[in-house]
Amino acid sequence: MHKPIGKILVENRVLDSEELEKALALQKKSASKVRIGQILIKKGVLSEEDLMRALASQYKMEFIEKLEVKNVDQIKKKISLKLLQKHRVVPYYLEKTSIKVALSDPLSLHPLDEVRLLWLGYKITPVLALESEILRIINNFFEEKEGSSGQMEGEEGLEFLDEIEDLRDSVDLANEAPIIKMVNVILSNAVNQRASDIHIEPQEKELLVRYRVDGMLHKVLSPPKSIQSGIISRIKIMSNLNIAETRLPQDGRIKIRFGGKDIDIRVSTLPAQFGERLVMRLLNKTEMNFDLNTIGFEKNVLDNFKKLIKNPNGIILITGPTGSGKTSTLYASLQTINKEDINIITVEDPVEYQISGIGQVQAKPKIGLTFAEGLRSILRQDPDIIMVGEIRDEETARVAVQSALTGHLVFSTLHTNDAPSAISRLLDMSIEPYLISATCRGFMAQRLVRLLCNSCKKKTHIKNTELKKLGYSYKYGKKISQSQNNIVIFEAGGCSECMNTGYKGRTGIYELLMIDDKIRDLIINNASIDKLKTAAIDAGMMTLREAALAKVVNGETCLEEALRVT
Repeated sequence: MHKPIGKILVENRVLDSEELEKALALQKKSASKVRIGQILIKKGVLSEEDLMRALASQYKMEFIEKLEVKNVDQIKKKISLKLLQKHRVVPYYLEKTSIKVALSDPLSLHPLDEVRLLWLGYKITPVLALESEILRIINNFFEEKEGSSGQMEGEEGLEFLDEIEDLRDSVDLANEAPIIKMVNVILSNAVNQRASDIHIEPQEKELLVRYRVDGMLHKVLSPPKSIQSGIISRIKIMSNLNIAETRLPQDGRIKIRFGGKDIDIRVSTLPAQFGERLVMRLLNKTEMNFDLNTIGFEKNVLDNFKKLIKNPNGIILITGPTGSGKTSTLYASLQTINKEDINIITVEDPVEYQISGIGQVQAKPKIGLTFAEGLRSILRQDPDIIMVGEIRDEETARVAVQSALTGHLVFSTLHTNDAPSAISRLLDMSIEPYLISATCRGFMAQRLVRLLCNSCKKKTHIKNTELKKLGYSYKYGKKISQSQNNIVIFEAGGCSECMNTGYKGRTGIYELLMIDDKIRDLIINNASIDKLKTAAIDAGMMTLREAALAKVVNGETCLEEALRVT
């Protein structure tokens, strides 16, 4: 029997017992049987490297940080790229009668059997390596592709720019090999750096390429202005857009596969002063995670939200600005309550991810299929639960209210700053107070905060009195005494693993307003937002600021990030 991975992590002093207990509790509640290591990494309390070292100890294997290849050309002749990408394993070191195989999962035995069949008589030595390191070897040595995934600012990545001639026809330029390479570099680097969006922005004298990583934009490249039309035309060709149309906005889609990851890209063009601006939203289908237990909820908020989504009818609204993770929370909620005996139908714009067992409808306002019309049609499909991408107008709000009154549970989103403001927003849409109090079951505001990089975060201290002034509540987060003077927290550092930002990944913070009898009375009596918020806090609502500061005390994020977001 192998020693439990949690025990090894505690013994290695990379994890404390309290964090392990919390993670084990989450694992028990998880509907999708998430491994304990994945939960700890998602929570930001463990690095992938520490997990791999512990797994290597558990399974008595060697862990190698940096893979060095040998005789890779001979290996390529025998093994298929498809097998490498599917199983995330790579034979990388071939000698006379032995071959080393790197894998990121010590339980991946099936691909090892395939390697043994290909190299009968050879000694097969499995070693553990980070998945990113395995993908680097596959990308650099096994993939046959037009583009390069070299460093964007280095000579290796940009040497092909010298090959570009002064071509006037943007169609010809878009099909030139150097332009194809450039676009592939932009896309592959975005995937490798975990970018959620790519911005291609024409300026007066240059073309600016920026990535949005963990919610923040970073400049990564400034290609010559002379190839602007070629790059934009190439992306428009890939997304089936009309390259001759430069005066009107267009929307398209690209489906690609990079390093074993299935990426869906939404493309949007916008005519601007110095040429068409282009924004690409990257949706990584391979790494999507829709589990309420691992997206950042504090335990008491999670318990209340799970009770909320089990209501037989009513309206539940998720609020927050664009890019705050509302859709992911909705998907995770639907995934939690999705069963064979329940009919769930959604109307979205766009359908970002496909969820098995759920009927998903793409809204198309240009042909009259708006959220309101889609919602009316869904009601004729005998649904139990309905999800509307967003309540944007009075018509959609009224149909949602009628759906709740007729026994359906309706999920949707609104753009408001906090949970109590959702009530004000519905009133602005001319929904009567008595209908809001009768149908709404709860409102939840959310934001995303950046997680500190575990490889470079630095210890610092804050005085208890300062933390209290900022609005920290001792009811949430890590247990600390109010009499304790200096409290240990962390601040951002900067290293190669996090692009020198000090942050790696994001997690959610949540403010859940449950509608009880007192709140209903205040809504009917047209109480102010301040009164509603005070009543909600008295009833136990955790504010966004409290949730953010709880993550600061837990060591997941820093004070600067918590204050920036809230």
